[in-house]
Amino acid sequence: MSIEIIGVFIIIAVVIILFAFEVFPMDKIAFCIIAALLLTGLVSPQEAVSGFSNKAVITILCLMILAIGLEENGAISYLAKGLKVLKNWPVVLAMVAIMLIAGSISAFVSSTAVVIVFIKIVAELREKYQLPPGKLLLPISFASILGGSCTLMGTSTNLLVSNIAARYTGEKLGFFEFTLTGIVFLGISMGIIALFYRFLPKDTGKLSDNYDLDRYLLTVTVESDSPLVNKPIGESFMFKEIDITVLRLTRKGFDQNLLNHDLLIQPNDVILLHCSLENLQKMRAEGYFEVDSEDKDHFTSTKNTQIKKVSDAQVKNDENNEEDDESLLLELLLLPGSKFLGRNLSELKTMLIPRAIPLAVNKRKKLRILQNRLHQSNHEFTKLHVGDRLLIQTKPEYVSNFENSNNLAVLNQYEGRAPATPFKRNLSILILIATIAMAATGVFEVMTSVITGTLAMLLFKCVELNRIYEKINWQIIFLLAGMIPLGIAMSNAKADTWITEELLALMSGEQPIFIIGLLFLTTMILSSVVSNNATAIIMAPIGISLASGLSLDPKPFILCVMFAANFSFFTPLGYQTNALIYSMGIYKFKHFLVIGGVISVVLWIVGTLLLSAML
Repeated sequence: MSIEIIGVFIIIAVVIILFAFEVFPMDKIAFCIIAALLLTGLVSPQEAVSGFSNKAVITILCLMILAIGLEENGAISYLAKGLKVLKNWPVVLAMVAIMLIAGSISAFVSSTAVVIVFIKIVAELREKYQLPPGKLLLPISFASILGGSCTLMGTSTNLLVSNIAARYTGEKLGFFEFTLTGIVFLGISMGIIALFYRFLPKDTGKLSDNYDLDRYLLTVTVESDSPLVNKPIGESFMFKEIDITVLRLTRKGFDQNLLNHDLLIQPNDVILLHCSLENLQKMRAEGYFEVDSEDKDHFTSTKNTQIKKVSDAQVKNDENNEEDDESLLLELLLLPGSKFLGRNLSELKTMLIPRAIPLAVNKRKKLRILQNRLHQSNHEFTKLHVGDRLLIQTKPEYVSNFENSNNLAVLNQYEGRAPATPFKRNLSILILIATIAMAATGVFEVMTSVITGTLAMLLFKCVELNRIYEKINWQIIFLLAGMIPLGIAMSNAKADTWITEELLALMSGEQPIFIIGLLFLTTMILSSVVSNNATAIIMAPIGISLASGLSLDPKPFILCVMFAANFSFFTPLGYQTNALIYSMGIYKFKHFLVIGGVISVVLWIVGTLLLSAML
């Protein structure tokens, strides 16, 4: 064993320790790898930074941008909105259906983005239909991992392994080449989880508290020219949106029976809504939540915020108005002594003009069974008290006024620009479908396809560059850019060749099924403590070298590493979606160890049999 090989092994061992114990963030570890490889002379300067120009890294970056575009425009939430039909299903059937949907979407969209959206959806399913999140979130995470393993663009691991395979063998993986095998793995895992679902926790408190899904209260008045006039309240967008709750409708001073979904909305009806920030902005974007021009210019009226459908010309004018684009939303915490205490939203208008427009209030007390607690008027109910949170729209130059106030605390700052319209949502979905079609049919290779899709997202303003800079997980990009030179260093030092020779000597006379099984198990165990991408970069060259030394087809070995690196189930450490739901406090380590352990063992056996049969 040469000094260079020893040096590579020491760096790999240190990297594994750093990942396993989370000594540094991922991006810092990546820079440590680059520096260590450069200082030891294991790679040239060009090779050290080659990860930043690697095709797989660029492809993954573009896929992240596509996922951001879909999420920003509500496409993922829209596709999953039909889940409310599961409210009357048995829990186990609802769980299986949700897993199937999450797995299907994850085959083409970032699994992390899918899980984050489903966390929000599961919160609503719990609050409205009492479906327990503990029975759903871990299965969703597992399904997203398995679904992402079904196509080439499903996970970054697949793209990395395909890129390594092209470098070593000259052949890339096809877009749907391993889809059937992935579906088999998904189906088996769904069956195992269905058998073990009773082992999953039922409930652990209010899920929305953990993910800042608190809602805001706002009072809206129906204008005479609103498209809601004479429309049954049960058919309005307010009842169709799962994230919006109509708490009360007051007409001429009298409350109306909301159980009567045929109740026709009339001009000057006052409606008290309870909704998330996302839907509050969405109503504004679609023109239903708009302060009229007189209030906006003079702010002398004490009317409530109005539900009013703006004209297409006004929407177009607003899109071209740079001042509107510069506005932002502030969430303020009211402290003792604030002059806003005891005021409602209508009264706040005259107090805040021209610096800001009050939009909604988030009450300090938990508001459960709200319909049964509303015995006072809307104006009284939305009065502000110490600890309440106020959502306002303002401009950047006025932010310091609120930050410097002794009786207010700025909790959060959001971009004032509202989410895109349904047109943008549908356009984002079409762009994704076109991107998948181009890659799947071979019109362009995957990287060219996703770059084209990203360009379309930018040109049609489905996503803005400033949002991309904010929402891209740059840690993953830097991790990949740092790990790729490590794979090059293994090749330069002949470390992969040395490992292969030792393994070949150890496995001399053994059947290929045994070798595939050992490679699968080793990769899966490594992926449980180190990120799946790092595992793939380390193990893929070894698998290809093993196939070459045994004079066997390298494809089963490549797929073995790819699947095994993805299948990080028996700990919450190796895969980001598992770590995400584990951090919420619903699950214990034993849930991953038992359920994930059973799945891992079964997939190891099935994967070994399926892949060795390809030889």
